[in-house]
Amino acid sequence: MLYHPPARFRSSLLASAALFTFTAAPNALAQDGAAAQSAEELEDDFHNRQVNNDGEIVVTATGLEQLDILAGSSVIEGVELQRELDGQLGSVLEKLPGVTSSGFAPGASRPVIRGFSGERVKVLVDGIGAIDASNTSDDHAVSVDPLTIDRIEVLRGPAVILYGSQAIGGAVNVIDKRIPLRVPDEAFHLDSILSADTATGLLEGGASIDVPLGPNFVVHANGSYRNTDDIEVGGFTNSAALRAELLEEADEEEGEGEFEEAEEFREAAAQRGVLANSATETWNVDVGFAFIDGDSNLGAAFGIYDTSYGVPGRPGTGHHHGEEGEEGAEEEEEGEEVVTIGLRQERADMRAELALGDGFFSQLRGRVGYSNYTHTEFEGDEIGTVFDVEGIEARLELVQNPTDKRGGSFGLQYTARDFEAIGEEAFVAPNRTNQFAVFGLQEFNFGPVQLEGALRYEKTDVSSNQLGVERDFDAVSGALSLAYETQGGLRFGITGSRAERAPAAEELFANGPHIATQQFEIGDTNLYKEKSWGAEAFVRGNVGPATVSIAVFKSWYDDFIFLSATGDEEDDLPVFQITQDEVTYSGIEGEISFPLISEGPVKLVADLRGDYIKAELEDGTPLPRIPALNFLGALEAQTGPLDIRGEVQWFDSQNDVAPFETATDGFTLVNASITWRPFTERPNVSLMLQADNIFDVIGRRHTSFTKEFVPVVGRNFRVSLRTSF
Repeated sequence: MLYHPPARFRSSLLASAALFTFTAAPNALAQDGAAAQSAEELEDDFHNRQVNNDGEIVVTATGLEQLDILAGSSVIEGVELQRELDGQLGSVLEKLPGVTSSGFAPGASRPVIRGFSGERVKVLVDGIGAIDASNTSDDHAVSVDPLTIDRIEVLRGPAVILYGSQAIGGAVNVIDKRIPLRVPDEAFHLDSILSADTATGLLEGGASIDVPLGPNFVVHANGSYRNTDDIEVGGFTNSAALRAELLEEADEEEGEGEFEEAEEFREAAAQRGVLANSATETWNVDVGFAFIDGDSNLGAAFGIYDTSYGVPGRPGTGHHHGEEGEEGAEEEEEGEEVVTIGLRQERADMRAELALGDGFFSQLRGRVGYSNYTHTEFEGDEIGTVFDVEGIEARLELVQNPTDKRGGSFGLQYTARDFEAIGEEAFVAPNRTNQFAVFGLQEFNFGPVQLEGALRYEKTDVSSNQLGVERDFDAVSGALSLAYETQGGLRFGITGSRAERAPAAEELFANGPHIATQQFEIGDTNLYKEKSWGAEAFVRGNVGPATVSIAVFKSWYDDFIFLSATGDEEDDLPVFQITQDEVTYSGIEGEISFPLISEGPVKLVADLRGDYIKAELEDGTPLPRIPALNFLGALEAQTGPLDIRGEVQWFDSQNDVAPFETATDGFTLVNASITWRPFTERPNVSLMLQADNIFDVIGRRHTSFTKEFVPVVGRNFRVSLRTSF
């Protein structure tokens, strides 16, 4: 039997969004001779051809296979997606090299790529922005439900400039099935997943169905529901430093004769086992259709994403929202209220692809997404602050017919976003952003040598009528990569890039208390463009039976936009001013997968990954919330229908901290899983048993604003069943 490398090593066409697919239903495969295969051969066929959970086989079009030179890409799908599944996108991706999460709360966790987050990491839905407010603040959930998606693709490196300056640090592309990509051969195609666990009280289920109405028309519907309780943790919910601070406060209150308040501080310091106010409830529904005729298709979809979740509060601070001069007792009483968030997004999408024949261009592709998004913060039963986002994003591409010498695409993109925050904690003034861009990607092949270039021009207008401010920015970004591929399939390359990013509205117009980050933030309407030069060296491909992906990178930023502590205090919060300075980002990330045993019915596969990031100002001062050095090692025994996997993930302590930032202790997570595919002819039906954080350790992610009082989930046993018929 053959060794099956992880799905995330598979080549991706995300760099140009020019992904061609060929699909076949499972019964059609059987008619092509699969029925004559042995169980062992069917299992190899499943792994080697990357059958997706809906029965599709994704095949990259001839001549475009290498259009990932500019960007290292990772793909999570199938059994790996089932194993890493979580309610928030950031948590799903935490084990990928160079990727972690913001970890704000169980209900809000956004991806962090190479130390970049917020405005520098773009979340896409089938190539179009998520169009929510998760970039505005870490307590805002990402409006994507991982339960009903097909796969997740992560892009790092220079090629992400093709998706906009908001992707200067990386992009996460979620591929869902709301607009069908194929017409099923069977009467209907049904995918489903059910899960439950012990540490969060998880109960979740999701299903999608595709029904053909004739040879060229298909309708789709999917829905999901997810509910969790307050999470269980392995020890004290608060860090040692915060517990010491709370006990000191208790002594002071007791010394002043405030015995009841002193006891409350001591109770907060002693809290362990359960993280209060961390429960979540989420549901999602989508309907869509598509007309498919060969390489041409037209489809649309409409969906609703709705979630409510608790926001764990920092003990001893309360949720301050009063104006200066209010009665202190009244403000303190209001500060004890539990804060929860209700989020709802209504979204419409359209996709059109037109085959152009055998000329220079093979296909014209269009994608449009519209979103109406509302995020409401509740203080007890009262509405505190409401964030409204309405936006549209459109993308049009001409894809070239590939040859053995060249390939590529050209395109246009338009984005409009209206943002409004209403309430006492509306720290960003109402604003509108309009953006228009032209982009292109070209690849040239000279035997084993490959040359690839990307270029994007972007015009951004950001305005706030309330403030009477309007700013215009012109940004040009580009990247050039040279790679050499050996006969064995190993590629060596180097990439140079120049990127520019216009300031976001939140960076220009912020002025007020930002409770989620426990900071009083002040923007700057006079910000310049953020500019950077970057270099990256990489090696990707096969070394004998092993699969390797390693990248070393460094970026030099001029006018890097960040929050800098002023030392002042406003509304009982430290004041942070948006400012600009020269910054360097550097790091290394890598992943190696290789078989230790590959003979006979049992295969033993080793999977190693790790990353290290360093980011500092010109004077050597570290930037805040940079991920710590970490490594993951895993062994997986593959025995036909049964896979057994054990993992150890180690996080170093992070002591290179910014001013007013605390260090973070290291920790180690040990996980195990067993996956059983009971039906040889249907390998997409899988039952999985998992044990995560087996030793019930307390871990805190340095990337999180809430790390001092929101640890990782404790020991957790989980069962899930995924089916595809």
